[in-house]
Amino acid sequence: MNSVILRAGTRYLAGLLLIFSLYMLLRGHNEPGGGFIGGLIGSTGFVLFAVACGTSEARSALRFQPQAIALVGLGVALLAGLASALFGDALFTGQWLFIGATETDKGLPLSTVLVFDIGVYLVVFGSVLTLVFAMEEEI
Repeated sequence: MNSVILRAGTRYLAGLLLIFSLYMLLRGHNEPGGGFIGGLIGSTGFVLFAVACGTSEARSALRFQPQAIALVGLGVALLAGLASALFGDALFTGQWLFIGATETDKGLPLSTVLVFDIGVYLVVFGSVLTLVFAMEEEI
């Protein structure tokens, strides 16, 4: 596309979509959202950027190959699932770590569920961009 308005607006909209996708990722454990929908929203920002500015510019803005992002996400999700084996629990059992816990305060809870969601986010993000970039380059 050669629309100056679309190119300028897409840069801001893609950034907003990426921020919103991270918000959806982080709120997804207790409310609607999570890694899958966050990954779809984030990849939508880059798809819009690819339509407006071209696939080569979108690939350079991404800085990593989308296939590599998907593979890293798959590894992160697998490690989150296997972490329960360290504690003798069943596969994919959620494990919690409370950072800064005191007698009166629980501290900051971190879980393997969040790590799994981050892995799913990366898998969906990388997979969608791999497919879209391949189709865009065929046209």
